[in-house]
Amino acid sequence: MNNHLEAGYTRWALLLEFDGTGFVGWQRQENNPSIQGCLEEAGAAFFGGQSVMSATSGRTDAGVHASAMVVQLDVPDMRAVSAHQLRDGLNFHLKPHLIGVRMARPAPTDWHARFSAIGRRYRYTILNRAARPILDAHHVWHVKHPLNVDAMQEASRFLIGRHDFSSFRAASCQASGPIRTLDEMTISRSGDHVVLEVQARSFLHHQVRNFAGSLALVGRGKWSATHLRDVLDARDRSQAGPTAPPEGLCLIRVDYPEKLFESA
Repeated sequence: MNNHLEAGYTRWALLLEFDGTGFVGWQRQENNPSIQGCLEEAGAAFFGGQSVMSATSGRTDAGVHASAMVVQLDVPDMRAVSAHQLRDGLNFHLKPHLIGVRMARPAPTDWHARFSAIGRRYRYTILNRAARPILDAHHVWHVKHPLNVDAMQEASRFLIGRHDFSSFRAASCQASGPIRTLDEMTISRSGDHVVLEVQARSFLHHQVRNFAGSLALVGRGKWSATHLRDVLDARDRSQAGPTAPPEGLCLIRVDYPEKLFESA
């Protein structure tokens, strides 16, 4: 979907949260439950069967969650609706799916959820204890072996900045190139949970999950902190650690120059 807004449609920006468990990810797929499919079906129901069109700030994989995904929704001008009416109407028709519209805001006609974004922030959560997860089983990566968070944080500094991230790029990545700028990475512990937060304008496919898989090897003492620099310099996916599972990943913020949701 491009920036063009079709005649007879109005563009809205939505702030979405969802539990990605059981979904194939954001992108609509025939005969498989997707976030996009559920949202567009809810929109069509709210607008009396008229089609709606959506685009997202970033496609999430199967099992990945979001607390603040930004979506554009082009809706027919057949009825005037307020932001609260659109939010509540979509949420009604999204039941019983674990997808919710937190906010809805009118968007400029030339605004695009993906291409207008200037920053994205992800959180990856590891449950670091011997006992398996129960209450948060679908929201963490369970790592039994003790993790040295200080060593992981030390290693992460080699990833900050502009680099060729081929070592952390999925083979299926469709990006035009492997160069990205990582603005920030923090790693902290809260009880049994080890939390990675990363910020960049954009990410490669599986980049954050590949970071987590490699940093866990540092945390377990299998790699030194400086070895992560060698992995980065190798520009070879086979030299990095495993891809961490999707359950631990959550999109927690998307930034825009327009500040669409700040007044909420």
